[in-house]
Amino acid sequence: MQAVPRRVGYRDLLAMPDDGRRYEIHGGELVVVPAPLLRHQIAALEIAALLTEYRRSSGGLAVAAPFDIVFDEHDVVQPDVVFFRAERVHLLDPNAVTRAAPDLVVEVLSPSTAAIDRGRKMRMFARYAVPEYWIVDPVRREVEVHCLKAATYREVLRARPGGSVRSVLLPDLAFDPARIFSFP
Repeated sequence: MQAVPRRVGYRDLLAMPDDGRRYEIHGGELVVVPAPLLRHQIAALEIAALLTEYRRSSGGLAVAAPFDIVFDEHDVVQPDVVFFRAERVHLLDPNAVTRAAPDLVVEVLSPSTAAIDRGRKMRMFARYAVPEYWIVDPVRREVEVHCLKAATYREVLRARPGGSVRSVLLPDLAFDPARIFSFP
């Protein structure tokens, strides 16, 4: 007879001692999130800066990791960058856990997380109806924009430096990917 592994929940995560690691919960499975490389952090911070600039003219809220999004007790993630449009900011409480799905999630790929970001997490974001999902690849210097259509993401745009990333969800948000890949 084989023991059934116990599903981990958000309450379990909160009860864990702080060991300096970042954790997510995917379908009740505790996942250690390794520290990212420098090129990952540069791209994530540049995207957060772009979305913060956008917010100043259009409203909304941009937040960078670490920041828990609690979809439910067994699905908890810390995306690299999230954005909530102005009309949905009222769903957030700065003094409480965020249980609202963001309007935009951005994941910057790392060698250790790329398969999860393109697979399990992408399916999770679709299940919780995140309208737009960007996958940023700092090695290929490429940004993919995916939009939710009939509960599945469809790639609507792929851009490299010299091109243009345009959000479908956020009007007037466009940029050359060269801006976020400002490392040699």
